[in-house]
Amino acid sequence: MDLSVSYPREPGTPVSHLPFSPCVKVGPLVFVSGQASVDLTGKIVSDTFEGEFRRSVENLRKVLQTAGADLAQVVQTRNYVRDADDLPTFNRLYREYFAEPFPARTTITGCLSEALRFEIECVAVCAPQAAS
Repeated sequence: MDLSVSYPREPGTPVSHLPFSPCVKVGPLVFVSGQASVDLTGKIVSDTFEGEFRRSVENLRKVLQTAGADLAQVVQTRNYVRDADDLPTFNRLYREYFAEPFPARTTITGCLSEALRFEIECVAVCAPQAAS
């Protein structure tokens, strides 16, 4: 099994000015760093909880695609919700993006600064590449 390590990046993928890689691919595993409601330059885009959730998950999708994966291949998510009152909305929206059987999931509330309402990170498994 090939366990080479790579750091996939493509134009159009959100960036951060903080010291971390958006994703690391080890063999078929893809580890995606926390994705928030930011634009392509890394600037925070404040919005309603739903708006920030959708932008964050779409950013997650973009990062996954750079590694050859998509949301359907996510096996675990870690979610950070600033306000516990947003959990019902979070659960409703989560079902729009992730289908049964759902990925393993951890959700933590009350842990984000006032700048963000939501952040998500994940682990995904890519399908093996066909031999050429």
